[in-house]
Amino acid sequence: MTRPVRTLPKAHLHLHFTGSMRVSTVRDLAEQHGLRLPHAFTSDWPPQLSGHDERGWFRFQRLYDAARACVRGEADMRRIVREAAEDDAAEGSRWLELQVDPTSYAPFVGGITPALEIVLDEARTASADTGTHVAVVVAASRMRHPLEARTLARLASRHAGEGAGTVVGFGLSNDERRGMTSEFAPAFRIAARAGLASVPHAGELLGADHVHVALEHLRPDRLGHGVRAAEDPAVLARVVQEEVTLEVCPTSNVALGVYPTLADVPLRRLLDAGARVALGADDPLLFGSRLVAQYESARRDQGLPDEVLAELARASVRGSSAPAAVRAGLLTAVDDWLAGDPHDADETRDVDGVDGVDGRRDGPSRAGARPV
Repeated sequence: MTRPVRTLPKAHLHLHFTGSMRVSTVRDLAEQHGLRLPHAFTSDWPPQLSGHDERGWFRFQRLYDAARACVRGEADMRRIVREAAEDDAAEGSRWLELQVDPTSYAPFVGGITPALEIVLDEARTASADTGTHVAVVVAASRMRHPLEARTLARLASRHAGEGAGTVVGFGLSNDERRGMTSEFAPAFRIAARAGLASVPHAGELLGADHVHVALEHLRPDRLGHGVRAAEDPAVLARVVQEEVTLEVCPTSNVALGVYPTLADVPLRRLLDAGARVALGADDPLLFGSRLVAQYESARRDQGLPDEVLAELARASVRGSSAPAAVRAGLLTAVDDWLAGDPHDADETRDVDGVDGVDGRRDGPSRAGARPV
């Protein structure tokens, strides 16, 4: 007898703006704007992906860019934020840090400042309507010049705050095999002076050595992924000592070929070493599963009992940038979930065939299968 993970109160710390879209939404936006989508978003969803080599990553990036190209204005941006909040609320996530690079949407709304302000404004209203607090992480891209990252860090700093509808962190995303991590350090120092959390990606496509580089130069509070710290005991020990939260996204790891199956993700090894781990969905549009599926995998593929699932939820709350009162309330709610009687639940599936809110499926799930 187990408790339903959908009702487990939790925070969601690793979700990308474009990648959060429902597949039905990207199809709808493409139709509205007269754009043609790749078959991976129409008849063959979710896509089969691999990050093993340049060709595999190029396909992932091409699909991501195709989805991003469907976002053509303020109404589209607001829809994405609102639906992300609705989907998280349906999965027991009461605090969401949505990661966005406003550069991508600036041409349609008059610049990076209005692009970010649209996201923040909708985050405030969606939070009030859904009960899930939505804050924002501004993320620079490794594919662009480090000077652009400094510009984004200054923009993020001007909107820094506490609570829903504010910027709470600064990140660095895209292919971690590109760019020199050290060259982005000045941008992270700008963000840190404004009180923003340092939340760069590291340790998924590259190994523990890149986790070490990120620790040295970016002084992270959290690491996007960071799962490959498990490959080096010394690096993992430093992650534990410095209390860096790892945003582990199991389905992403498998879809991109980092591990062959969900059972091979070294979640237990990280937890046994004392690492703080917060589960995340990363890009549900590309990987075909949302937040609850990551907890279900931890139970099913890692054999974790409810007590450990509750601790994962606590780690997500403690690793978040939520205000103290929100964190305290969430931690109490986790305790209440664990104190409740275990019972089986028929947990529904949502739109787009991923874990969420209604019963339809649009395509076969490939989570756990070896990508090609």
